[in-house]
Amino acid sequence: MSLQPETSIELPKADGLLVVVSGPSAVGKDTILDKVLAEPGDLVHDVVRCVTATTRDPRPGEVEGVAYHFLSVVDFHAKTLQEGFLEYANVFGNWYGTPRDWVERQRQSGVDVILKIDVQGALAVKARVPDAILIFFRPPSLAELERRLRARNTESEEQIARRLLDARNELAQMPHYNYSVINNEVEQAAQDLKAILRAEHCRVRSF
Repeated sequence: MSLQPETSIELPKADGLLVVVSGPSAVGKDTILDKVLAEPGDLVHDVVRCVTATTRDPRPGEVEGVAYHFLSVVDFHAKTLQEGFLEYANVFGNWYGTPRDWVERQRQSGVDVILKIDVQGALAVKARVPDAILIFFRPPSLAELERRLRARNTESEEQIARRLLDARNELAQMPHYNYSVINNEVEQAAQDLKAILRAEHCRVRSF
């Protein structure tokens, strides 16, 4: 009885993930991301934070391609016409956008890209990139979020009230996200984010 020779199956190389994180002001998004990026540890794949394009002037110490991709207003609007951004918005008179080509290059090289934007931007990215993974960072309670806002000592009572109203509206959008992570303690929230990244790389996908 002859045995048929084994046939090797070569699987295509998987792209890196596009991970979009959102959450209310003062929930600790930057602190969690900084910890994960500084201590990737048990992550198998490289991970980078998305470098946003902006029309604002560079501040002292900001490096092109590291802090932001600095563009003129003319160049920025030219890219919007060419659909060069996954999402973009005007914030206090300056334009900010997520560069499509930069994100695609990183992903094609197998690098996971993390993008921190608001809920509206996250849903816009999901519409353009269906395999994007949306993660919502939330506080243990609105009372704790208010405590953190007051602890920053940077906002007026009116601004705090507005932030809390925005937080309620953002929390109402959480069902549109794939995951939610409670930031009760930064170390645990960072570990939860890493666990999501590892799990997503184990997901069976159609090629």
